[in-house]
Amino acid sequence: MALGRIARRSLVALLAVGLVWAAGLVYLRKVWFYRDPPRTPDERSSSAVISPADGIVLYIKPVSGGKVVSEKLGQKIEVSELAKMEDLPPNGWLIGIYMSPFDVHFNYAPVNAKLSRMFHTQAKVNLPMVDMAEYVRLAILRRSVDLFGKRYHLVNERNTMILEPSGGPKIAMIQIADKFVNKITPFVAEGDELEVGQKVGFIERGSQVDLVIFADTVAPAVSVGQQVYGGKTVLAHLKQSK
Repeated sequence: MALGRIARRSLVALLAVGLVWAAGLVYLRKVWFYRDPPRTPDERSSSAVISPADGIVLYIKPVSGGKVVSEKLGQKIEVSELAKMEDLPPNGWLIGIYMSPFDVHFNYAPVNAKLSRMFHTQAKVNLPMVDMAEYVRLAILRRSVDLFGKRYHLVNERNTMILEPSGGPKIAMIQIADKFVNKITPFVAEGDELEVGQKVGFIERGSQVDLVIFADTVAPAVSVGQQVYGGKTVLAHLKQSK
């Protein structure tokens, strides 16, 4: 009898734990993942470039002659391959941000600008961005992993926005999908005038946003491995053209 009571209590406890776990999973996937907290840029000066996404800064790399050096691959990668667009300025800076499933997945305009071009590239198959060890490091431990130059970076689905600030350099904002992403949803269209911090899109599940600032004089305001917040954190300062 006593053993039977213990077994029943253990079964009830296991069922309770299972129900709590299932409820927590549903909450994370259906509520927490779609949260939309208010965001205010930390700085609104004409030289400030605000983060377009929540996440960990993966890399900060110079762009020269339209190419970025991949230390791991020992080769130079065309920025046009990342953006899936031609006729881009040759020089600037590339900043990559990894968005884990625990980050807010809305994306934001980094500056006041006109959205002059937008181009969506569909992939036959989206490759996984990270393996399990890299996922734990990025999503759980919140530490950076240099993902630049991995195969997904060149082949996965993406949406590229070309922003043209008044009196400032062009900026390419590249939304990149992970293997389990359902879709990239833009909220804006070509020709729209965007305000800094404005929501411009949403990416389902894990993903990445690259920002290419086409200016020689860019002073990064963040470091690799830093947690940043879309629509809030200042990524860099740039020198306005005269």
